[in-house]
Amino acid sequence: MRISGGSGDAAGVASTVSDSFLKMSSSALRTLRYTASWLTGRDSLHVREVVLDRDGVRVPATLVMPREGPRPLPTWVVLHGITRPGRAHPQLVRFTRALAASGRAVLVPEVPEWRELSLATELTVPTVRASLTALEEVQDVDCRSVGLVGFSFGAPQAIAASTHAELSGRVAGVVGFGGFCDLERTLHFQFTGDHEWDGCRHRLRPDPYGRWIVGANYLTAVPGHEDEAAVADSLLRLAWMAGDAGVMAWEPIFDNAKAALRDALPPGHRPVFDLFAPVSPQEPDHETGEAMATALAAAGRRVEPSLEATQAFGAVRVPVHLLHGRQDHLIPYSEAFRLRDALPRDVVTGPTVTSLFGHSSQDPFPGLVEGARETAAFFKALSRVLGLV
Repeated sequence: MRISGGSGDAAGVASTVSDSFLKMSSSALRTLRYTASWLTGRDSLHVREVVLDRDGVRVPATLVMPREGPRPLPTWVVLHGITRPGRAHPQLVRFTRALAASGRAVLVPEVPEWRELSLATELTVPTVRASLTALEEVQDVDCRSVGLVGFSFGAPQAIAASTHAELSGRVAGVVGFGGFCDLERTLHFQFTGDHEWDGCRHRLRPDPYGRWIVGANYLTAVPGHEDEAAVADSLLRLAWMAGDAGVMAWEPIFDNAKAALRDALPPGHRPVFDLFAPVSPQEPDHETGEAMATALAAAGRRVEPSLEATQAFGAVRVPVHLLHGRQDHLIPYSEAFRLRDALPRDVVTGPTVTSLFGHSSQDPFPGLVEGARETAAFFKALSRVLGLV
């Protein structure tokens, strides 16, 4: 084994050390800039609206860029989830601005169908492709290889999209926030509040918004419920109301709307509506809810096989970073571990499970000691994420 050499070897070692130090310093600086923007809301950014051509459909997008700094800018494309505010979701806007403040260009395309709460998985690749095409016309950005971020429903879809032939070589890495892996386990949580990982059972009050959306999309595909389109439509209306209001769907402010929607249904269909949307603070019957979760998951898999994106995960070849909120009332954090295990071990980092951000809103900050520990872990994960592009 060669231990040492001449001056040329020493120069090479010095150069390697210098490069590593510069990379670490650059990553630390990006992380500090991101954090400062996230915490204070202060930044110097240029925000403009652009229009994408998604296979002949014109859809809006938001492009955020720092006003100053080196050019061309490495670039991120960020996919929102199944949410009424779409790219205007407050948590997403805050994240986008902080990401741009770190010295990157960020494009956030709208997926109008996802804003209408349609679980349309087939729109992921066309949306990313349209985003890349639009970026080619933007000065001062480097879109040859972009970072891809997916939130919630968009997280596993973004990971799967990286394997698509049309995007091959164009995606440098993927970040998934708050995504799900197993539809049935996620639905069981959304009906019962129970989830499990590594032999440990956990319970957290579920946000009914998730089960309303899945019911709106797939209830009539469940055997025995084919004629309950009115129930599915009522669940969709409830989800619209909660999404537009920007509050947790379990709040009692929706009880009057529940009563009105229920009264308009045929009497024989009301028990199904009550299972999905009982009056606050009631929760669904545990046994009946579990049965519906299993049936809904089977219907969703049959109608939309790509809803569970893990079938594409074996072909993932780019780095993937997973993050999830510890107190996520919509998708339990145990799903992040299942996503990790469904991916090739050599590409995935995480998951980082933290109380420093939530699915729909900011979680309460943990105590001093736990907060310090989580902050250190989150900053470490954030540094890796920001180093993707």
